[in-house]
Amino acid sequence: MSTIIVNGKKLQTTHQTVQLVINELGLSQGRYAVEVDGELIPKSELAQLSIAEGMNIEVVQAVGGG
Repeated sequence: MSTIIVNGKKLQTTHQTVQLVINELGLSQGRYAVEVDGELIPKSELAQLSIAEGMNIEVVQAVGGG
């Protein structure tokens, strides 16, 4: 089990990849961008990016409006 930070909240996970974590939290709906430890990560790489102890993940949802 790893302790990580997602959008400023500390949590523990047994998931192995960033994609699995954001899917479980419901953060992968619609248009979104993911930053891991200060680096923007392409969506195509999220399923291969392994969770590491202390990892800081920020997920930003795109919201339309006008």
